[in-house]
Amino acid sequence: MTDKILVERKDGVTTLRLNDPKAMNAMTADMAGALRDLLISESKTARSIVLAGSERAFSAGANLNAAMPDDTTGFDVGETLEKEYNPLMLTIRDLEVPVISAVRGAAAGVGASIALACDIIVAGKSAYFLEAFARIGLIPDGGATWLLTKAVGRVRAMEMMLLAEKIPAEQALDWGLITRVTDDGAVEATALDIAARLAQGPSQSYSLIRKAAWSAADSDFAGALSTERKLQKEAGETRDFAEGLAAFKEKRAPRFQS
Repeated sequence: MTDKILVERKDGVTTLRLNDPKAMNAMTADMAGALRDLLISESKTARSIVLAGSERAFSAGANLNAAMPDDTTGFDVGETLEKEYNPLMLTIRDLEVPVISAVRGAAAGVGASIALACDIIVAGKSAYFLEAFARIGLIPDGGATWLLTKAVGRVRAMEMMLLAEKIPAEQALDWGLITRVTDDGAVEATALDIAARLAQGPSQSYSLIRKAAWSAADSDFAGALSTERKLQKEAGETRDFAEGLAAFKEKRAPRFQS
């Protein structure tokens, strides 16, 4: 485990905070592995999770000073992706609880991928998203090619990846890359308010919604209909549905506890 990720828990919400501000929360393999382990362990008790960084940066991407040897001859740059970052991204996808990212400052490289893989992305007005890989002769990773293309379309995704220019928060919102923009000082409060709301909701339903949405992104229409049919059967067998239906019939607010 690393001391570069802080854990904060309150009322069913866990905040996992990247905590290496001197390096702008640049990710190392150890941090990626620790974040994955924490996501898995916290999702067993938390009802929602917030991923946050520091004031200057959510994450500036991979820490190249730590990751790259002086001589890269014969060095497999993709190996760290296979061993650390790809498992982390798949863990975010497969979590049983909703995940909200609170982005202040830079979200670059794999840091942007982590932020953008979340279910709800709250960014401050001075935040920006950057795919800087082309500047050093690499390609976007952390699932960025998929995430960007799905979110903003091929053409805008190509512009982000080829030109490697900062995309300010307001532009990211306009493009559909993120969900909310707030004043910088309100980013985490907004994310925590959303997380608290989700923590009171139907957790089993949320888990199945996440599964259905990620599946739909890779499916044709008929496939999405088939997945919805399968998961709706599962949803109909949960305590969440029993309580939701009872509350509807009794004209009261539901009290989800699962």
